[in-house]
Amino acid sequence: MDVGKFLINEECPIIEAMAQMDKTAKKVLFVAEDGVLKAALTDGDIRRWILKNGDLKAPVKNAANYNPLSLPLDRKNEALTLMLQRLISAVPLIDDKGKIVNVLLWEDIEGGKSPEEEEEALDLPVVMMAGGLGTRLYPYTNILPKPLIPVGEIPIAEHIINQFRKLGCHNFHLIVNYKKNMIKAYFNEIEKDYSVSYADEDIPLGTGGGLSLLKGKINETFVLTNCDILIREDFRKIYKLHKDEGNVITMVCSAKDFKIPYGIVEIDSNGSICNLKEKPSLSFLTNTGCYIVEPEVIDSLKPGEKIGFPDVINKYRLAGKKVGIYPVSEEAWLDMGQMDELERMRVRLEQDDKK
Repeated sequence: MDVGKFLINEECPIIEAMAQMDKTAKKVLFVAEDGVLKAALTDGDIRRWILKNGDLKAPVKNAANYNPLSLPLDRKNEALTLMLQRLISAVPLIDDKGKIVNVLLWEDIEGGKSPEEEEEALDLPVVMMAGGLGTRLYPYTNILPKPLIPVGEIPIAEHIINQFRKLGCHNFHLIVNYKKNMIKAYFNEIEKDYSVSYADEDIPLGTGGGLSLLKGKINETFVLTNCDILIREDFRKIYKLHKDEGNVITMVCSAKDFKIPYGIVEIDSNGSICNLKEKPSLSFLTNTGCYIVEPEVIDSLKPGEKIGFPDVINKYRLAGKKVGIYPVSEEAWLDMGQMDELERMRVRLEQDDKK
C-alpha cells in the first residue's frame, strides 16, 4: 500500500485535492503533517464546501473533518465493523505517535463495493439530446451523426447508455434530427437489454425545446444528457442530492482550473496600470451538459418553441424555483465535443476498462 497517495497537506487548494482523489479513485484523502493524521477529506466534504459557494482555490483545511476516524495498528481487525457502522470505505491505521502507517480499504477486506456504494438500482428514464449537427467534429460528422462517432470500439451514444444501464436504467429516449435514420438503424439492429425510443425533431428546437416532444411520455424524474459527454460519477449520489434538496433541476457542474496564457493588465479609472498578473489561473464551475430534471419541466414547454436548456433553467430560477448543482472534478467530465478531446476520451475509457 502506497500510503503517500492518500496524504495531502492542509494548505493544498481544494481543486488540487479533487484531482488527487480522481487518481486514487477512493474519494477520500487524509490531511497529515509529517505523516501524522490531522483530518480526513472526502468527496462529500468538498461537495458541501462548494455548495456553500466556497472558493475552489481555498485550502483543504477549510473543508476537512478534523475529527477523523482511525484505528491503532493493534486494532486493525476492528476496521470492518467501523466501516459498516459509519458507512465509510477507508480507515487509516496509525502508530503510537499518530503517524499513518497504512490505509485499510473496504475492497481489500471484503471485496466488491463499499457500504456507502451498496444502494438500490437507479431506474430513471434517460433522455439524450442526439439531434445536433456536431460542427465542432467536422469532417467526421459529415459522414456520421455525432452520437455514432466511435470512441474505441463503440459509438459515444452507446457508451453513455451502457453507463446508465449499469446503474439500472432501462428506458432511453433519443431526440434526433441530423442523420436520424442512421441513429435509429444502429440501435434497432444491435443486441440490447434496454428500450430505445425516438423523438423526431423536424426543425431544430434547441437543447430545451426538444424536450417538448416528450410530453406525455415521461412522468417521473429523469436524466437529461448531451450525446457527447460522459460523467464518471455515481448518479445515485446526484439523484439523492437532487431529491434531498427538492430541486426542480440539478445541473452537474465540473470544477475547472484554467491558466490564461497571457499576462493580464488591470487599469484604474484614470487609465493607469494598477496591477499586473503573469499568466494567472482561474478556477470555476462549468456546465457539463448533464442534468437531473423533474417532469414538470417537460409539461411547461411550449410545443415548437426553440429554446436552450440553460434558458429553461434561468426561467425556473427567476421564478423562484429551486435549481441546484452537483459539483464533480475536472477529471470526472469527459467531453468529446471537440477534436482534441476525442482521443483523450478514448484513452480514459481504455484505462477505466482495465481497472
